[in-house]
This record gives sequence, C-alpha cells and structure tokens, in this order.
Amino acid sequence: MSDINDWIDSVVKENDVILFMKGTPEAPQCGFSGRVAQILAHMQVPYQGVNVLENGTLREGIKAYSNWPTIPQLYIKGEFVGGCDIVTEMFQNGQLKQTLDAKGIQNAA
Repeated sequence: MSDINDWIDSVVKENDVILFMKGTPEAPQCGFSGRVAQILAHMQVPYQGVNVLENGTLREGIKAYSNWPTIPQLYIKGEFVGGCDIVTEMFQNGQLKQTLDAKGIQNAA
C-alpha cells in the first residue's frame, strides 16, 4: 500500500486540481463523479481526472490516503476538498469559487 500512497501523494501535489473519480471527465461511470465533473466543467476549471475503476489498489488507496470512504474525491493545490455532496454545496453557496480564487486557480464562475 505504500507504493500506491506515494503515487497518490505525488499526483495530488503535481496537479493544481485533481479529481479521483469513477470513469473519466468525458465519460463518468457514476452519477456522483459526473456531478462533480459537470460542476468543474461549468466553472471552466482546468483539472486532471483519475479513473479509480482501472485499478482496485488505487480505488482503495485513495480512500485510505484521504481517510474518506467515498469516491469522487476532489483535491485543490494538494488539499482534500471533499466528495460530491461537499463540492455541490460549496458550488451552490459560492465557497468553491472563493476557494479556487484564493488558490489562484482559473475559473469562470
């Protein structure tokens, strides 16, 4: 598990915005992943998607890495933001835009 943890850590730190999701940004494989991808697309946020369905070790590893039991998981500038419900709420109340702006992440919301 150490190897996958190291890989996740490096990917999270190398990408300003990263979404660990089921499927891809272009073809989400679950509604929750699709909703977060849709929010990021609506806000025109450049981000990297990682399909956890391609690797069972990754799927379990990301849950351990964040200590969060569900997928999708959004990270901004190395910081865990949350899953679908949290990201949706932050989008609706303007907090997601504030977070992106504060971290210098391009967005059009």
